[in-house]
Amino acid sequence: MTGRSISEKILATHCLSGEIRPGAIATIRPDTVLLNDVSGPLAFENFAAMGAKGVFDPSRIVLVADHFAPAPDITAAGAIRMTQDFAKAQGIEHYYDPGRGGIEHTLLAELGMIGHGQIVFGADSHTCTAGAFNGLGIGFGSTDLAAALATGQLWMRVPDTIRVELVGTLPHFTAGKDIILELIRRIGTDGAADAALEFGGPGVATLSMDARMAVANMAVEAGADWCVFEGDDLSLQDMAARGMTPCPPVLPDADAVYRDRLTIELDGLAPVVARPPSPAAGASLEALRGQKVDQVYVGNCANGTITDLRQVAEILRGRRIAPGVRMVVVPATQRIWRKALAEGLLDLFAEAGAAVSTPTCGACFGGHMGILAAGETAIATTNRNFRGRMGHPDSQVFLANAWVAAAAAVAGEIIPPGELPPIPALEAA
Repeated sequence: MTGRSISEKILATHCLSGEIRPGAIATIRPDTVLLNDVSGPLAFENFAAMGAKGVFDPSRIVLVADHFAPAPDITAAGAIRMTQDFAKAQGIEHYYDPGRGGIEHTLLAELGMIGHGQIVFGADSHTCTAGAFNGLGIGFGSTDLAAALATGQLWMRVPDTIRVELVGTLPHFTAGKDIILELIRRIGTDGAADAALEFGGPGVATLSMDARMAVANMAVEAGADWCVFEGDDLSLQDMAARGMTPCPPVLPDADAVYRDRLTIELDGLAPVVARPPSPAAGASLEALRGQKVDQVYVGNCANGTITDLRQVAEILRGRRIAPGVRMVVVPATQRIWRKALAEGLLDLFAEAGAAVSTPTCGACFGGHMGILAAGETAIATTNRNFRGRMGHPDSQVFLANAWVAAAAAVAGEIIPPGELPPIPALEAA
């Protein structure tokens, strides 16, 4: 028998029936089921239609109002109310309104509900963000999740695995965002189709948990079913800090079989910006130098972390946002918002001329709180830049890390962060 990848090992510990080998069908039980105010209502309707009365385990279900929250219209308000009512009727304690939670994938980690060897089922494509924590985040449709709510299990096809070896250390102004944008640039948006991405190698140890989240979040943009990072001492410490009982990290067998192997040299990596309309259209800052922007958006389920906000602050401190440019900063959770407040970051952003939002998916998926008009251009730390993704079909979105986005806010155009003019006060000193 050949060795197993990390994904195959985790699936094996959650397998109720079937085989754990690529191409086989297996029935898997999750540790957690995750739904939001968009995917939830459809799941609840199907839950009722199938005749289900009670959820399999209220303590293992997390419901988050994040996409259309705070509600921008009556329809959105109704969806949030429906989610809240389902939580109350089923005795689900893990329900989070605006002001008490945040964006679901970042919040799930804060709650200590994803860690080494665990599985979360979510009715959202970016459930793959959980891979940063040496667990599996598997996305399903809302109808599937209705069955998971009732039974605590779903069947699925076991995918192949693609190994991505990370070597070296990222240079300054280069972030986890650039690792995944570079990978998608190389393999395309379907390069990991019918596969799981496994990130390992000595470079993993140099990445913070926030950086790993930025990478894991966009695995789906490479076509992957999900992704997973090797666990290590840092992820062990992170579990303990989040109130979880640390357990050994899941590592691949030495003779694990992979569909493909790739290597990314972090030392030589420079910031990558994905041009519209595809996350695979990666380009260098030099190639895009001078591209004018109307809006800068920092936030999303993996790039509204305290790390991202500190990177923005590094650029904005002592500077102001360019005339004619609006900047929206969205901390991913209420806890991150409060931490940024305590560190003085929110005041710094306001002083520079940025708008700071409550945690929300908002403009990231074209919902509200930052929509683009016809002909407008944005640079954002979000995960998709399809035509019409953040607003009008004739707008366009460039994807970048937080340093690069903030530099564009100051310059009014895409520019290498290191080439911004010196801060006047510091220059005088």
